[in-house]
Amino acid sequence: MIYRIAAFFRGLALALLWIVRRLFAIAAWPVRRWGRAETKRGWAARGVVLLAVLVLIGLYANFFWQTQTWTNFNPDYVAAYKLHDRQVTAGEAANAAQGTAGQTSTATQGSPAGQKSCTPSAIAGVTADLIDFNVNQNQWISSMILYKLGFFGLDWDKTPFFDNKASFQRGINQAVRRTTVELVDTLGRVRGTSQVDTDLQSARGNMQFDEYTWYLGWNPPGPKTPTPTYYRSAIKSLRAFNKRLAACQVTFDARADNLIQFIDRIANDIGSTSAILKDRAENHHNGWFDFRADDRFWFAYGQLYGYYGLLSAAQADFDDVIKDKKLTPLWDDMLAQLRSALKIQPFIVANGREGGWIVPSHLTTMGFYVLRVRSNLVDIKSVLQQ
Repeated sequence: MIYRIAAFFRGLALALLWIVRRLFAIAAWPVRRWGRAETKRGWAARGVVLLAVLVLIGLYANFFWQTQTWTNFNPDYVAAYKLHDRQVTAGEAANAAQGTAGQTSTATQGSPAGQKSCTPSAIAGVTADLIDFNVNQNQWISSMILYKLGFFGLDWDKTPFFDNKASFQRGINQAVRRTTVELVDTLGRVRGTSQVDTDLQSARGNMQFDEYTWYLGWNPPGPKTPTPTYYRSAIKSLRAFNKRLAACQVTFDARADNLIQFIDRIANDIGSTSAILKDRAENHHNGWFDFRADDRFWFAYGQLYGYYGLLSAAQADFDDVIKDKKLTPLWDDMLAQLRSALKIQPFIVANGREGGWIVPSHLTTMGFYVLRVRSNLVDIKSVLQQ
C-alpha cells in the first residue's frame, strides 16, 4: 500500500516536471529563435565587414598603383610625331598619303580616294593625345574616390604622399585647356567671317569641367558624371575636327596674328606659374619638409610637358609663317629649353634656400626654366610683330 502511494506521488511529480519543462520551452522558444537569428546575423555582419575590408584594401592597392605608375610617361614623346618631316601648314592642300602628326594619318583616311585632302592640325592632334594620356592611358587621379577622401580627411595635396601624379596631370590639363580656348576663338576659324566650329566648341566646354568630380557629389547632392567622361568627349570632338579638316570641310587659320596671340596666351599662362613657384620658394623654406612644394613643382612640370608637345605642333601648323619670319632657330632654342626642363625629375622635391649648401631648391630651378621659356616666347612674339 505504501509502495503504491509513493509511486503515485512520484508519477505526479514527474508529470508536473514535464509540464514545467514544456511551459519553459514554450516561453523560451522566442528567445532561442532570436538568438539563432542573431547568430546568423552576426555571421552575416562579419561577412559584410570582411567584404568591405577587402574592397577597401583593393581600392587602396589600386590607388597606390595608379599614383605611382606613370604609364607611357616619356619626356621625348614629341619625337614620335616626326613633325619636322611634315613641312606643310595646317589646313593646306596635302597628299592624302602623307603622314602627319597627332592622329593625322587616321584623319586623312576620312577623304575618299580622288577627293581633295588637306593637312590636319598637329595642335588639335597633340591636344587630343595629351588628354588621352591623362584619362585613358592613366587614371585621372584628382577625381578618384580615395584621392577625394584624403588621408584621414586631410587633403592629399597637403601631405608628402600620393599627390605628385595628380599635380602633373593637372599641369598638362592647364596647357590643354588654354589650347582648346585658342582653337575655338582664333585658330579654328577665320576671325570675323566664320562661325565657331561646333566640335572645337564642344571640346572647349568639356575641358572646362571641374577636375575633381566623382560619381557622387554634394554640391548639389546626387549622382554626377565623373570628370574623365567629359575629357574623353573632348578627345572625340578634337579628332572629329581634324577629320573634317583633312577633308577640307573646316578651316585652320594659320596667320601670323593668330600665332602671336597663341604664344602670348601661353607666355601669360606660364608666367602665372612662375609667380606661384617664386612665392613658394621665397616664403616657405622648409627644405625636405615643405609638403606643398612638390605640388607646385609637378604642376609646373606637367604644364611644360604639355606645352613642349603643343609648341612643337604649332611649329608644324604655322610652318609658312615661321619660315617666312626666319624664326626656326629661335623656335628650336625654345623647344630645347622646354626639353631641358623635363630632365629635372627629383625623387623628393626640396624647397631649400637659394644659397643653401645642402638642401637644394627645386622650385627655383624649375622657375628658372619656366622664365627661360617665357623669355623665348616674348622674343618670338617680338619678331612676329615686326
